[in-house]
Amino acid sequence: MQKNFIEELRWRGMLHDVMPGTEEQLNKEITAAYIGFDPTASSLHIGNLATIMLLKHFQLCGHKPIALVGGATGMIGDPSFKAAERSFLSEETLRFNQEGIRKQLSKFLDFDCGENSAELVNNYDWFKDFSFLGFLREAGKYLSVNYMMSKDSVKKRLETGISFTEFSYQLLQGYDFYWLYKNKNVRLQMGGSDQWGNITTGTEIIRRKEGGSEELTHQAFALTTPLVTKADGTKFGKSESGNVWLDASMTSPYQFYQFWLNAADADCHRLLRVFTLFTKDEIEAIEKEHAEAPHLRIMQKALAKDVTCRVHSEDAYEVAVKASEILYGKGTFDTLQGMSDSDILSVFDGVPQTTISREVYNTCVNITDLVSVTTNGEVYPSKGEARRAIQGNALSINKTKIADPNHIVDFILLNEKYLLLGKGKKNHLLIIE
Repeated sequence: MQKNFIEELRWRGMLHDVMPGTEEQLNKEITAAYIGFDPTASSLHIGNLATIMLLKHFQLCGHKPIALVGGATGMIGDPSFKAAERSFLSEETLRFNQEGIRKQLSKFLDFDCGENSAELVNNYDWFKDFSFLGFLREAGKYLSVNYMMSKDSVKKRLETGISFTEFSYQLLQGYDFYWLYKNKNVRLQMGGSDQWGNITTGTEIIRRKEGGSEELTHQAFALTTPLVTKADGTKFGKSESGNVWLDASMTSPYQFYQFWLNAADADCHRLLRVFTLFTKDEIEAIEKEHAEAPHLRIMQKALAKDVTCRVHSEDAYEVAVKASEILYGKGTFDTLQGMSDSDILSVFDGVPQTTISREVYNTCVNITDLVSVTTNGEVYPSKGEARRAIQGNALSINKTKIADPNHIVDFILLNEKYLLLGKGKKNHLLIIE
């Protein structure tokens, strides 16, 4: 027996607004629903992940998910609750971004599972041949300006000014729903709670274009999920360096893993429900175990593992764990070996680094020379201080303590170019090129 989608969202805290009749429609038959993603960047970020999880749960409940990549609407940009108009992107940039998003969505949805296989569509395919006059006749005449101005997303921008281009965005998104309704039998549009106005515009266009009969009024539905915020009400999804992206080249698996691992206890209860596929019983068991020993951070570790494995891979997760052990735990030289250049640089991003030539490295007679001369005083300001620290067992090379200040420089270089110097609990990466 398939799970009830609405009930699944309710217990997970993922249901914000839902149009009357939606649950009855989903209980009646396999239903197609879509969510739109604007290709404003070449990668989605964890702010998008909550809505991706809507599609994932929708498919797991036996329904058909459709992901719309907004090749056409991406040329304009959604004004919803934005303070200013977005810059236009070139067609070439949009195409590049669309392909990146397409690959990422493929990790979450099953595109070959029979009747409820996922689909990817691009609204540029049906907008590219529209003339301006044709679109006004096809969509513009069905909504009044009064109706469009009544949306909260537009009202907030009227104070600062909104261009006609952005004002027309809800009309374009509304027509997307109509096109999918007519051509893909889509009955439901979903999204974040900030999209309610745009989504209900779609249901209104369908109602008016299809004649407005009472029966047809209830054949198109809307559902939104709450925007994820932290327990203190601040925005969720950004690190100190900005967005946390799903693309490994933009946010490394190690940084991605660390983001979830550093979540506050107060936030983890909700994050486990929104971003993982754990069942209710599994989540409650994790919470109980965490409550018994909060210092072990059971919730954070379960959350970080589940999301990192699904967004990246189990191998990427293992590397991230090893990296964490190196910086914050009891990692050894063996832990460091086998890591790629990108993994090493990702792990030590933010750690002080010094790059020297191989020629300079080869002139170092002993460890005292190495740490006091080649690091430009960043580790130890003088040979004397370096010698005393080494004798005091305060220095490690590649996680191995060095106690002899005359120890010759015969260390195995990681990837033939890196040495990790440890000064107490602080790390310093030496790069030899």
